[in-house]
Amino acid sequence: MSSLHPRPGARDAVVAALVVFLIWSGIAPRSHVTWLAEVFWVIGAIVMWAVWLRRLPCTGIAFTLLVIHSIILIIGGIYTYAHVPFGAWVQEWMARPRNDYDRLGHFMQGFAPALLWREVFLRSSIVASRGWLPVIVVGMCLAFSAFFELLEFAVAMGFGDASSDFLGAQGDGWDAQWDMLFCFVGSIVALFLLAPLQDRQMRAQAATAPQLERESASITRQPAMPIQPDRR
Repeated sequence: MSSLHPRPGARDAVVAALVVFLIWSGIAPRSHVTWLAEVFWVIGAIVMWAVWLRRLPCTGIAFTLLVIHSIILIIGGIYTYAHVPFGAWVQEWMARPRNDYDRLGHFMQGFAPALLWREVFLRSSIVASRGWLPVIVVGMCLAFSAFFELLEFAVAMGFGDASSDFLGAQGDGWDAQWDMLFCFVGSIVALFLLAPLQDRQMRAQAATAPQLERESASITRQPAMPIQPDRR
């Protein structure tokens, strides 16, 4: 079978485990409305994986980071970002004025998608120049971050104080700007630290693809064993 159409395996098992965690998280979250708003992106990604993405090539590092990002989003949906226990522990330990778990979420909003966008652009030959590639990738991450902040603005205008759990601003008037900054930093850190690893994984996949196709072709073309007549 071609590398473009991998067999179901370990990644399907990881996605299945993520689905179980997602379903469990929706049983008794702090707010079902906020939970749905936070995990909507994860649900969409899982549906796309099931009907389309699982048949496409993807590096291990990009897949792993997207799963981690999904887990962070689901945890934020369970507790709402302002009340995640881990963030509260860090807040007390560092004497912070707010729960900064949402900062981690927005850092990952740039960190994980940066490698996703980079891989899409490279595999599809959308960006010809390697020099412009990081600029465009970071720009795409910031564009989505800005879109998300506009979405939060629309929710705040539509629902007023009832949207506070989804917004997670915690009284910070510069929350939107901090969110975009963390996304910006996350995308740059991902490209700086992990782009070489992603390149190696993509080269390894490209090198094994012809071999897998030859093996698949040889299996397909193998003649059937003739049925020997019964000479008794």
